[in-house]
Amino acid sequence: MSFTRTRFAELVGVRYPIVQAPMAPYTTPELVAAVSNAGGLGTLAAAMMPPDALREAIEAIRALTDRPFGVNLFAPLETPAPRATDVAAMQLLLARHRDELALPEPPPPPPARRMLDAQLAVVADERVPVFSFTFGIPPLDAVREAGARILGTATTAAEAVELEAAGVDAIVAQGAEAGGHRGTFLGPFRQALVGTLALVPQLVDRVSAPVIAAGGIMDGRGIAAALALGAEGVQLGTAFLASRESAAPPAYKEALSAAADDATVVSESQSGRSARMIATPLVDEIERSGLEILPYPLQGQLMTDIRAAAAERGRADLLFLLAGQGAGLARDIGAADLVETLVRETQEAIDQLTRR
Repeated sequence: MSFTRTRFAELVGVRYPIVQAPMAPYTTPELVAAVSNAGGLGTLAAAMMPPDALREAIEAIRALTDRPFGVNLFAPLETPAPRATDVAAMQLLLARHRDELALPEPPPPPPARRMLDAQLAVVADERVPVFSFTFGIPPLDAVREAGARILGTATTAAEAVELEAAGVDAIVAQGAEAGGHRGTFLGPFRQALVGTLALVPQLVDRVSAPVIAAGGIMDGRGIAAALALGAEGVQLGTAFLASRESAAPPAYKEALSAAADDATVVSESQSGRSARMIATPLVDEIERSGLEILPYPLQGQLMTDIRAAAAERGRADLLFLLAGQGAGLARDIGAADLVETLVRETQEAIDQLTRR
């Protein structure tokens, strides 16, 4: 019995229903192309890319593969202006770490950039095969008219229903185990921390679009389990973040492989938006400080210089270590080898179950 022939695989034209999750800023064109060439769906994390850089990245991917690939953007978010006193207090907390790294006093944070319309125009103009999004529902007419298959992220059944009403072709069910920013856009974040095991079947029962399971999936056993729940595809982020084509610095990859099963937390401390990450002393310090977390993306912008210096010096304790709960299962292999391994493991898991 083969697991590869699903509605989702046929919809986007891939051999295997395996999606490499978008992971800014570490998703390189080489990673995207390697996954797509191996039969999965590589995805470019483009939310923070200016339009010209996005177009260049798409061109670079096309130079490396003729297979389907995706581009991921964020739905528009309102960024409230922070109080100057809150910014100053957060900068004071971070000053100790700048001193430790011998960094100069940072300039004022830049104003939030609103690039979505221009980014969407590039996606449509380049006729990207698959367009995915999170944090809500962006305007979809242009990319739909350009022929893209559209994937939206849901963290609850209510969000999945809203996405289907908006006309998406498939829905990514982001379980609470998933690393990275939470895609919640209806209701409080904490009430939307539904585990993948509970979330996927609820979405399958509520919507007619194919459901892609995401969250805690690191090997073929997880893929087989997701398929048993009714998913018609899977999305893996942390597993590909550790791959050789990922641009994550060595200290980041080492932290993934060393992570215990209780290593991650959901916190706003590193970006201003709820995200699952590996807990570090800096995360703990910000959480314990009682300071007002600045709105997304300003909180993260304040730490840009610290993170850059930490990456250069191998200081994982000062990095923004987005990771899912399965991080300790990460493997140091190439992305194409990972896809092939996942396919083999999934088939073995399914065959083992059918022999029982």
